Amino acid sequence: MHFGSTIFSQLMEHLPWYYFRACVQRYQGDHKVKTFKCADHFRVMAFAQLTYRESLRDIEVCLRAVRSKLYHMGIHSAISRDNLSHANEQRDWRIYADFAQILIHEARRLYEINLSKAFFVTRAKNNFQFKHRYSHRVDRTTGLLCDQTVALTTFYPAKAYPEPLRRIKFHDAQTDHLLVFLTNDFTLPALTIAQLFKARWKIELFFKWIKQHLRIKAFYGTSPNAVKTQVWIAICTYLLVAIVKKRLRTELSLYTILQVLSVSLLEKVPMVQTLTESHPQSVNLNSHNQLLLFK
Repeated sequence: MHFGSTIFSQLMEHLPWYYFRACVQRYQGDHKVKTFKCADHFRVMAFAQLTYRESLRDIEVCLRAVRSKLYHMGIHSAISRDNLSHANEQRDWRIYADFAQILIHEARRLYEINLSKAFFVTRAKNNFQFKHRYSHRVDRTTGLLCDQTVALTTFYPAKAYPEPLRRIKFHDAQTDHLLVFLTNDFTLPALTIAQLFKARWKIELFFKWIKQHLRIKAFYGTSPNAVKTQVWIAICTYLLVAIVKKRLRTELSLYTILQVLSVSLLEKVPMVQTLTESHPQSVNLNSHNQLLLFK
């Protein structure tokens, strides 16, 4: 049946483009961009997300193979790895690394955080070398073992970070792990510092959810903005499919819908028909038209 538009185009119609364009205008996303604009960037990345594309070359080859259908998919400009790479290489962000093994320029970044009146909490390795200056009283019933003021002794790290640090040792009763934290905050209670570091597991759980639900096996770009762009578009695509599932009132799971869409995005049939036909139907064994092997 010829429906006129591909399933991918039908899927993109559920995206609130009015708000998308408002965000692009607000943050000047298309400023001085002549060909590969934000809407095209989103569509390409969403297509890659839904079809398991794992590299810029893979995306380019796939889209060139269906060049005649790009317009119907909503992509109106030429696709190339240069366009994709340039769209991803835009911003920079700070690097937060393990303090015990960082290079000197990374230590300087942490020192810049300290100079900017912000604070950090990081975990120290077993080979962390320091000089003890002061000790503060702690309540050992909470799992705290020590709260110290220390200074770095290794030459290059000490030169890159010349000020004192706060060293907190904590025993996690739940995991029976001994943890040592370093921070530049000397005002918060030691237990709060330990809890702040533990809260980072929420971030770990978030990335675990991404790994289980989003199709991100490889990053198309290595810059911070490229990584963030791919993750956010993957989340948006997942939510878009969830919206479609609710609007079409289908009983298929999101996982099944994603599997169906991955092999049928370029078909020109109603999306609701595709999802309905993909639903396994039970066979009526009592049908008179059903042949029997055994009598």
